[in-house]
Amino acid sequence: MRDLEISNQELSDLAEEALALAKAYWASLEERRTYPTTSGKQTTELFSRPWQESGRGREVLQDFKSIAEHVRPSTGRFFGYVVGSGEPIGALGELLAAVLNQNVTSWRSAPAATSIERAVVEWLAEAVGCPGFTGSLCGGGSTANLMALAMAREAKLPANETGVRPCVIYASEQVHMSIPKAVALLGIGRKNLRLIPVDDKFRMRTDALQAAIAADRGIGNMPIAIVATAGTIISGAIDPLPEIADIARREALWMHVDGAYGGLAALTVPEKFQGLSLADSLSLDAHKWLYQPLDCGCLLNRHPDIARTTFSHSDDYVRILSEDPTEAFAFFEESIELSRRFRALKLWMSLQYHGRRAYREAIARDLYHAQMLAQAIASQPELEQLAPVSLSAVCFRHRSKDNEAILRRVIARGLVYLSNATISGQFALRACFVNHRTTLDDVRAIVSEVIAAADELNH
Repeated sequence: MRDLEISNQELSDLAEEALALAKAYWASLEERRTYPTTSGKQTTELFSRPWQESGRGREVLQDFKSIAEHVRPSTGRFFGYVVGSGEPIGALGELLAAVLNQNVTSWRSAPAATSIERAVVEWLAEAVGCPGFTGSLCGGGSTANLMALAMAREAKLPANETGVRPCVIYASEQVHMSIPKAVALLGIGRKNLRLIPVDDKFRMRTDALQAAIAADRGIGNMPIAIVATAGTIISGAIDPLPEIADIARREALWMHVDGAYGGLAALTVPEKFQGLSLADSLSLDAHKWLYQPLDCGCLLNRHPDIARTTFSHSDDYVRILSEDPTEAFAFFEESIELSRRFRALKLWMSLQYHGRRAYREAIARDLYHAQMLAQAIASQPELEQLAPVSLSAVCFRHRSKDNEAILRRVIARGLVYLSNATISGQFALRACFVNHRTTLDDVRAIVSEVIAAADELNH
C-alpha cells in the first residue's frame, strides 16, 4: 500500500470511532464547565510535542478526549462575545465538505459546491430583506468588512492600478475593531477613519455624521464611504439605517452595513432593520446567529460589476473557456480568496434540515432571553443595566463591588460564562445570547451567579 493510504476497513473503523467521540462530546456538553480549568503552561505541556518519524496510528484519536477537556465548550450557559453554538447538522456538513475536498474557486473547479454556495448566498440575502444582492461566503465579518471597503475604495477612488489616494471613511465610535484594521490594511490609514459620536442608545448620530462630512469637504478631503452598524459588538445597537442611507445617497458615498452580529436577526424582527436593503454592501456571520460551526461569514452586495473591478486579476492558467454564464462563473473574480473551502455545505444542510421557522424561532428565543435577563437585573437593587437592550446583548454591573473581580469569580465558578465591556467609562459585565442550547434556567443562573460571586468577595 502506498504511503498515506488507509484500507477501507481501517478507514471505516476510524470514522466510526471519530463519530463516537463527537456524539459523546455533544451528549456531555451541558455537564461541562463553561470554561476549562486550564492554563497556558498546562496546554503547552499537553499539546506541544515533536513530530515523530513513525506514525502513532489510531491512538491519535484518543487525544480528542484530552483536547475536549481544555477547550471552551459551546454549552447553553456560554454568554461571552458573539459566538454561535455550533449546530450539529452543520458540523456533520463540515465533515462531509472535508470529505469532498472541493476548492470552490469557480464552477469549473467545483460545479456542485459553486452552485450550492450561490444558492445559499441568495437565501441569506432574501432572509434579511435584500433580495437581488449577490456575494460570497468568507471566513467572517472581518474579511467581509475588508472586502466591502476595498469595493468602496475602487468604486469611489480607484487605487488598484496607481495606488491609494487620500480619502475618508466614516463610522460610529462603537464600530467593530475590524473596520480600523481594514482601513489600515487598505492603505487608507486609521487617521482617515472618522469615528462619529453616538446618542444615548449608542446609535450613530446622523447630525454629527453630516457635520463631519461637511467639515472634510470644506478642507478638501475626499469622503468615500460610511460604515453603519446593525448590531454593535458591545450593546447590539442598530444605527439609523434609512437616515444614513439618505446621507450616503446625497453625498454620493458608498454605504456598507456591518451586520456580522445583528444582521441575521432581520429574519425574526425585520422591523428593526428598515433600510438594510439600501446598503451597497452588507456583512453577515452565519456562525453567529445561524448557530453554524466556525467559520462562516458572508459579504452581500448590490454591485457585482464593482466586485469584479475590485478583485478580478487572473493569470491565463485559470482562464475559463466555457461561454455558458453559469459554467463561466468564478468566485475568485468577485472576492479576495482563490483557494476557498466548501463552507456552504453546512449551511445548505443545516438550514434545510431544520427549516426557516426553526431558525426564526431560535433567534426570537435569544431576543426573549435578553429581555428576561434585563428584567431580572432590574429586580435586583444591587445591579444596574448600563445600556439599552437593542438585540441580545445585555450590559450591566454591580453597583458597589469590583466588577472585574466579580467577572473573574463568575468564570472560576464555571456555571456561566460572561464577557466584559466598557460602557461610558465603566467596566461592564456582558451577556450575549446567540445560542440555540440556552434554557430559561440558564438565563436565571446569570444573576444568581453574579450575586453569589459578589458575596464571595466579602470572604
